[in-house]
Amino acid sequence: MLLTGDPSVRRDDAWNSDHRAEEPLQRADRNFADLLQELRVVLTSVQILLGFLLTLAFSAGFRDLDAVQHGVFVVTLCSAALSSALLVAPVAAHRVLFQRGRKRELVRCGHRLTLAGIAALGVTLGSGLLLVLDVALGRPAAVLVTAGFVAVVVALWVVLPLRMR
Repeated sequence: MLLTGDPSVRRDDAWNSDHRAEEPLQRADRNFADLLQELRVVLTSVQILLGFLLTLAFSAGFRDLDAVQHGVFVVTLCSAALSSALLVAPVAAHRVLFQRGRKRELVRCGHRLTLAGIAALGVTLGSGLLLVLDVALGRPAAVLVTAGFVAVVVALWVVLPLRMR
């Protein structure tokens, strides 16, 4: 929940008022519109990936996977489903809170849910890559390549934005 006494919020509100001629509720509207646009971009790919994963268990080759591969598949499937749920949650919350004067709280909650959904997407991508590479290249190479991929994702999704902050 947004704390109105939070000095960083008041500072941001003052900056936006001075430099954008934008009041706090206008800022919340803009921030929510930005959030929805970001969700449109990421949610489509997450839902396509989830749909593909849901059909994978019914393919003929699925039975040939070993116990570790089945475990990685379950992690991949569950993290994709969790990512989808987390990324849809801000929209569902908006529907529940519609016209209740809670836009600022909605933006803050939506921001957190989206970050959690992106983290779950990172797990989905990493575990999915591990599964496919394990089948294609063997476990040692799969672990090595996936570790490199995860490092790149962390660098691009966490380290770079924090440095820009």
